[in-house]
Amino acid sequence: MPEAMISFDAASKTYPDGTVAVHPLTMEVHEGEVCVLVGPSGCGKTTTMRMVNRLQEPTTGAVYVNGKDVMTVGLRELRLEIGYVIQQVGLFPHLNVRKNVATVPNLLGWDKRRIDDRVEEMLDLVGLPSAEFGDRYPHQLSGGQRQRVGVARGLAADPPVLLMDEPFGAVDPIARDHLQEQFLALQARVKKTVIIVTHDINEAVRLGDRIAVMRTGGFLEQHAPPAEVLGAPASDFVAEFTGFDRTLKRLAVTPVESGELEPAGPEAADLDLIPAHGSLRDALAVLLDSRQGKVAVGAPGETPEGVLTMEGVHRAIRAASGSA
Repeated sequence: MPEAMISFDAASKTYPDGTVAVHPLTMEVHEGEVCVLVGPSGCGKTTTMRMVNRLQEPTTGAVYVNGKDVMTVGLRELRLEIGYVIQQVGLFPHLNVRKNVATVPNLLGWDKRRIDDRVEEMLDLVGLPSAEFGDRYPHQLSGGQRQRVGVARGLAADPPVLLMDEPFGAVDPIARDHLQEQFLALQARVKKTVIIVTHDINEAVRLGDRIAVMRTGGFLEQHAPPAEVLGAPASDFVAEFTGFDRTLKRLAVTPVESGELEPAGPEAADLDLIPAHGSLRDALAVLLDSRQGKVAVGAPGETPEGVLTMEGVHRAIRAASGSA
């Protein structure tokens, strides 16, 4: 198992008026992992994340980044090593896209050629080629484009840790879905240690390697992979928060190959084909449109690995429930 890049050791936050935002929290986020903090308003999820870069400082306990207590590291040094992306993006309106992305490398004193190369690389990475978008200003971009520039800026100095506070909450549902898909593709390439804050359990399930469910008052209720949170809620609160449709949500995190496929006979060549690496949610969508009530599983041009039916979906869900 990868080592912990971020550790909370009984870390808590109490404000001067006595309000407890986060009760003592012990949790680890492993290197290269996406941890999503999710819960209702007032649960302390944003405060928890902000203790990592000391926008909020723990009242008791400690927070460690890469083995160092954040309270022993200079603020400038700490924050320059942590990417930060917020809901409203926070781009500088008087700077063009290129200069916004170059903010942290400039602060680190990189030479101009290195900065220019990195900016071009980052903009290409988020799908905004510098030749087309580099000279534009934030007001000349769509909400989704501004968000992608914010991600590029957060990654520009190649920080090991990226914090994202409701990063996709200020865009429309179609743009949000596209941004989430792009984030997953990007994370597969850069493998950063990421903490995301959201109130949306569907977003948490889609993006997180692990989900930390928090309840009002700053209590951590469960910290586990999405399938476990959905299949074996640790408390009544988690069960209620994840929703009565959590079995359907689990389809998105259950792979097709766990469906106990039936043997592929000659008729499989005439069935709709779904990839084995896809999710049962995607498979179910194809199944519901299928006249035969079954679909072939495998790669195009190759012999199908098997055939998936509705009963196979049921078996997969039952099997996942047994292992959760």
